Amino acid sequence: MTENKGNIWTGVILAGLVAGGVSVLLGLVGMVAAFNERYIVTGVITMGQLILLVPILAGEYNGLQRAEIKTPGKTLAAGAVTGIFAGLPLTILLVVGQLIDLRQMFPNASPELYSVISFGIAAPLGYIVPIIYSIILGFLAGLLFLQPRRLRSAILNALMWVILIGLFRDMFALFPIFAQPGFFKTVFSWIFAPSGLSVVAAIILFVLVAGISYWRSGRPAPTRQRKFAERPTYVRWIVIALVTAIVLYLPQFLGVFFTEVMDNVGIYIIMALGLNIVVGYAGLLDLGYVAFFAIGAYAMGVFTSPELGFFNMGFWTALPFALLLTMISGVILGLPVLRMRGDYLAIVTLGFGEIVRLLALSEWLRPYIGGTQGIQRIAIPIPENIFPTMSPQMKFYYLILAGCLVVGFIAWRLKDSRLGRNWIALREDEDVAQAMGLNTVTTKLLAFATGATFAGLSGAIFASKLNSAYPHSFDLLVSIFVLCIIIIGGMGSIPGAVLGAFFLIGLPELLREFSEFRLLVVGVVMVAMMLYKPEGLWPEERRKLELHEGEDTSFETADDELTPVGSTPD
Repeated sequence: MTENKGNIWTGVILAGLVAGGVSVLLGLVGMVAAFNERYIVTGVITMGQLILLVPILAGEYNGLQRAEIKTPGKTLAAGAVTGIFAGLPLTILLVVGQLIDLRQMFPNASPELYSVISFGIAAPLGYIVPIIYSIILGFLAGLLFLQPRRLRSAILNALMWVILIGLFRDMFALFPIFAQPGFFKTVFSWIFAPSGLSVVAAIILFVLVAGISYWRSGRPAPTRQRKFAERPTYVRWIVIALVTAIVLYLPQFLGVFFTEVMDNVGIYIIMALGLNIVVGYAGLLDLGYVAFFAIGAYAMGVFTSPELGFFNMGFWTALPFALLLTMISGVILGLPVLRMRGDYLAIVTLGFGEIVRLLALSEWLRPYIGGTQGIQRIAIPIPENIFPTMSPQMKFYYLILAGCLVVGFIAWRLKDSRLGRNWIALREDEDVAQAMGLNTVTTKLLAFATGATFAGLSGAIFASKLNSAYPHSFDLLVSIFVLCIIIIGGMGSIPGAVLGAFFLIGLPELLREFSEFRLLVVGVVMVAMMLYKPEGLWPEERRKLELHEGEDTSFETADDELTPVGSTPD
């Protein structure tokens, strides 16, 4: 028993030190001081203070969770101890910063940072301020931990929404509906101050979200989630009509900036759906997927650009030829890698992508594809004299939306087809699939060709959107990003590919105002998600079952191939 108590308090102390160390790190990289002028709730808390305090609160709460202390008194005491050790690294930073000029090693260790950490209180009293507010946060973490799970979840959801709404205040200001004089602008001015949420709006939002979350969590859970296809016909048609109307009207509501973000997300959705077939369905790790994206873009440029003077086609005339060329490229890549698997396949496909990029840069092909100067004046699908009042971003929005729907429909139909099941069998065990009579050569080539065609479509739209194609737009990072999209969304999942694109492409664009820190935030979120949700945002049921093997699997699969142990099929 003594050893267990020692382990508990050691874990609590370690959690506090780690939490304080994270806050020190965020301060030294410059995030705390850089965003201290921006409020989350006006006059109450700034974004810099939030960046400083949230790791401490989260670390203290996580330490209490791991300690599993049952009595309220010991829980509050453990929260206070965690707070002492969480504030200690910040106090050490203040003391050392006064004795030594740390800016030679850490340029962001400035007086502004020390002022934020000490809440503007001068030394020597300011040295103990971090320990004081860390202890207060430790008590709050203990009180939160002692609440029933339903109430605790409601409070955390409400806090999260208040922080998000206050954080994206400037984003909401870009919506045209809030910029035009009228009712909505008045409401916006009441909810938001010049920086962050107003105090009254923050309180109302907190109470509203907490109440809704508490009410929803208390509703009895249905014994079985009804599928959309099982609902009455009129309900399905009403839902489809509402979703269609919202999607079609969305550019008018979003404005130019957010429509541009949606265009970029849509291009990556098309690519992700293609790579999802190669990697998610067939299990063929392709790190040179950007090559097909580049081939589609350059094919559109060669066929349509008047600068080169070869064909001078229109966009719609050149599109089938560009897709055919990328499909042939997929087969060409597939032929030499038919006997390769795993890491070897990844290395060869990586080499193929680099070969295509270097060929685009080479002087040998410069007379044909422009070399380092690229290709300009690529044809656009919708001329400017058609829908003249509509911005180019909105025109491409509808084109990209149509491309996403077509590609998504094809991927959905292929998934449960004979070919799709062959791909899945190939992914699960190639030797067994071949022993069962599966033609692995044809199956692999069809996977590469289909994925390449989808990438070629996105490349053609991308080149037309920019009116140009340059070699530097098609480096290895594009392949890495697309692969990350399908991993984060869920391998083999069509909705997961869509969600992954919004997360990995849309989120950095929304955080663009935070300059270089936006990628740091996205990276931290990705690491946390892979630790706590490795199956992805919207995983395929088969993949989810594999990753949670041995756990209580009470869910059903989409197709009746897998049944959890101890249960009987319907």
